Order: sequence, then C-alpha cells, then structure tokens
Amino acid sequence: MNLEADALLAWLESRRSVRRFRRQDIPRPVLERILRTACTAPSAHNRQPWRFAVVASGERRMSLAQAMAAEFRRDLQADGWTAAEAESRAARAVDRLGEAPAAIILCSTLAGMDAYPEARRQEAERIMALQSVSLAGGQLLLAAHAEGLGACWMCGPLFAPQAVRAALDLPDDWEPQAVIVLGWPDDEPAAPDRRPLEDVTLWR
Repeated sequence: MNLEADALLAWLESRRSVRRFRRQDIPRPVLERILRTACTAPSAHNRQPWRFAVVASGERRMSLAQAMAAEFRRDLQADGWTAAEAESRAARAVDRLGEAPAAIILCSTLAGMDAYPEARRQEAERIMALQSVSLAGGQLLLAAHAEGLGACWMCGPLFAPQAVRAALDLPDDWEPQAVIVLGWPDDEPAAPDRRPLEDVTLWR
C-alpha cells in the first residue's frame, strides 16, 4: 500500500478520544480486524504479552462498570469526597462504560517473559511487557480509527484490578491495565491542546 506521507500524518493527527457513541452494535468481524491489527505491534523479545478481554454484552459491561465503580466510590470517600460527590462521579463512570457498544480490557501477562534472579532486571522485564502492551493498545486505537469507530482509553482497571478480574473471570496471570471503549461516534471532539514540541523535546 502506497500512502502519501502528508495524508497519512494528517490522518494520524485526526484521531480523537471519543466518549459519546451511537446505540449501534459493532459487528464481530470489525472487532476481530481491530484486534488482529493490534497484535502486529512490536513487543519485547517478540513475546507479545498483550491479552484482550472483549466485553460486547451490555449486561456484562454494566456488571463490570458497577464493580469498578464500587472501588472508585470507596477510594473517593477515602480521599475526603462526600458520599454524594463520590456517588455522582462513580455514576458518570458507570454511564461511560455501560453505554459504549463494546469495551476491550487491555491486559498484560508475564507468561513467556524472561525471568531474572534479582529484582532490578525482573522489574525491567515487567516494564518491557507493559511497554509492549501499551504499543498494542495504541495500535488498537488507530485500527479503530481506520474502521470509522471512536474509542477512548481509560485507566480505571489499574485502580480496581481484582474487581475487573472477578467481573470477567480473567485468568490469574492477566493483569488489567486499561479499558478501551468503542463505538460509532456520536460527536466530533475538538482537537485538544498539545504541548509545543520544544517543551517535550531535547536535541543532543
């Protein structure tokens, strides 16, 4: 495939985080294409430590949302939020996940990664696995964009991993990292502000 560089770069920059979706299911073949594309991401040692839990059932998605919200509500109240404030924020989180046509839980696994006798290298190996999973997640977002879908990466599972595992009956070695909600966009978000390149770059 021969793509004009300027057109491709403009398309990459057009991706947005979408949080409002039409009430329209995503066909399974579309989800499978997105996941296959995500699996072509580079990974440390080519071990491909990403795992995906696809939650297309509305009932299962709502169960997951409520389980995560219970943890979120407890954390907010522990931080000093009133019960009413915590409930309001938790309810918004439930709506965001529950109303999306599909959600993909992005997980990592250390199965197949190298093992080291000391903590320093073992921690580096764990981080390499997480970097690899993040690359697959980014590829997934771009694949969804190519299909005309909107998507949004949310980090809630990091704060409620046991709730996610229990709600979805995940294997013990699957560590939830993020949830990506997907659907046909119901709005066109404006481009967010980005830091100038000179603020985030060093030339040496």
